Amino acid sequence: MARAITLIRSAALSDVAEYAYAATAPAESRLIFLAGACPLNDDGSTAAVGDYAGQASKAVENMRVALAAAGASLQDVISTRVLVASARQRDLVAAWEVVRDAFGDHDVPSTLMGVTVLGYDDQLVEIEAVAAVLDQ
Repeated sequence: MARAITLIRSAALSDVAEYAYAATAPAESRLIFLAGACPLNDDGSTAAVGDYAGQASKAVENMRVALAAAGASLQDVISTRVLVASARQRDLVAAWEVVRDAFGDHDVPSTLMGVTVLGYDDQLVEIEAVAAVLDQ
């Protein structure tokens, strides 16, 4: 299946980042803007209370479901923003490693941010994403 996404790397920028620095989608692609994927169970309760990695995993799982409903997959994501309710870098990294591993070789441009609070009780992680697909 042809993908709409082209990931862009630059030899002029550090290779320390675990993601591409930019991505493009052709004009004929359909963009998909996802609501922030939250670590919520089917009953609305927050999954993995107190566990940054566990919440990141549940958020990725929920993001996969939302993408599928829009006719896309993780491989169609063009960028992400990972929000982590913590001021400690190790908590951000714990969440990021789960997201990074879920995307594998499709290392989309991403932003990792520490925030003060998120919207649901006991919520520690939220993942925003934009995807692009070629309608065929």
